[in-house]
Amino acid sequence: MYRKRGAVVIGAIALLGTFVVAGPAAVARPAAPELTWEACPADVVMPAPVAVQCAKIPVPLDYRDPGGEQIEVMISRIASTNPAQRRGILLLNPGGPGGTGLNQGSFLINRGLPTTVSDAYDLIGMDTRGVGHSTPMSCGFTLDDPYWANIPPYAVDDAAVTRQAAIAKQVADKCAATDKDGRLRHITTANVARDLDRVRAALGEKKASYYGASYGSALGAAYVSLFPKTTDRIVLDSNVGDTHLDRAGMRRYGLGFEQTFPDFARWLAARHDMYGLGRTPQEVRRTFLRITERLDKTPAPDGADGAVVRYLTFAGLYSEMLYGRTARILQTYLKPAQTPATRQAAPANPSDNAFTAFLATTCNDVDWPEDVATYRRAVAEDRKRYPLFGAATANITPCAYWKHEPTEAPVKVDDKGPANILILQNRRDPVTPWAGGKLLRDKFASRAKLVTAEESGHGVYLVHTNACAHNITTNWLVGGRMPARDTTCRPS
Repeated sequence: MYRKRGAVVIGAIALLGTFVVAGPAAVARPAAPELTWEACPADVVMPAPVAVQCAKIPVPLDYRDPGGEQIEVMISRIASTNPAQRRGILLLNPGGPGGTGLNQGSFLINRGLPTTVSDAYDLIGMDTRGVGHSTPMSCGFTLDDPYWANIPPYAVDDAAVTRQAAIAKQVADKCAATDKDGRLRHITTANVARDLDRVRAALGEKKASYYGASYGSALGAAYVSLFPKTTDRIVLDSNVGDTHLDRAGMRRYGLGFEQTFPDFARWLAARHDMYGLGRTPQEVRRTFLRITERLDKTPAPDGADGAVVRYLTFAGLYSEMLYGRTARILQTYLKPAQTPATRQAAPANPSDNAFTAFLATTCNDVDWPEDVATYRRAVAEDRKRYPLFGAATANITPCAYWKHEPTEAPVKVDDKGPANILILQNRRDPVTPWAGGKLLRDKFASRAKLVTAEESGHGVYLVHTNACAHNITTNWLVGGRMPARDTTCRPS
């Protein structure tokens, strides 16, 4: 998410501490609330024609004071219609953090979720704390704000990092000024994981299964670590690599861009007569660098600069279905000083609420460095290591100036619980590269198995077409059949 005054507007990319002994995860639970199921809010888009109901559940704002102020989280339910096959509930998270999850069940059905899965589970979506139709929280961002990004802009030099630091501080200060009651500090991955267990209890289930993708993998890793005894079958898809998103995780976006761009370049090279961007993958890469470096020095008349084009290309690597649109964007800026009569519309601008939740979660989960020199060094390193995008993902964010220090350490991965975690990972993924899946697999040790799909893009289950990975995931969720060992799935 990134915006420049007078420039093209760029939208969100759907993308991210444990208490010891008697901490909040272990406190006595109040009686489960009686839920009132009703029609979901009209503005929640449900892409599949299925019966969906919504309800609100009270949860503590601060789990250190479970009897204190309560907020609400809204959940959705697509109930199993096959009582003989029903196993329980499947909690869902689409990633982010900050995006609505109420429509996730219908989204998966629309993507082809097998009836055996929807027969086995009630599909439970959720707007996580602070988001959407849960008790919302806001920094009060408007379209006039100079910065709107979950990934900072590409920094061409040290001076660009210093300029970005001033903007990042402005964003953090705005959040601090609007957060008069101190609620933002309680939007954390650990607290959302605790909310998930409250949802399980409110639904009257002894255990809950879980499917989460992208940032949802970090949330799932925290959830199954905090609550190993009440979690059932777990699927973590496209993995951040830990229970939270930190600087190392964000810098791996640069690695993901480098590893995934060659697939796009080969696609473009095979279509040189269509787009004129290079006859070989190597020529395509040189063309991309030439376009972005020129725009770094002289932005296009419509306001697009090198940072904008790099960001749009990064988003376009999520799926081959986006390659044509991304190729057109590059083609638009192939020649200097070109202002087409019509140009590719930028993705929709993210909401204030979504950006607030993203910042609060990432900034509260872990303590970020506060000195600009640290980011300047990282940008210089990653500009050389990952030339295509590394100087963006290593750049400074508002977390460097965040008002609140973390209230607890990040959740530590618990490798001592049941062996019930299936980790899905594409070999080449622009935002959560394979290294993240391997990191999480190593941390969970004998609790997990890693399934690597030899595919390119973001998301494995129901997103890409790898039959092997789909079959393994469905067999685990429905039949409880976990692979005996880590598995590599060839392209279908």
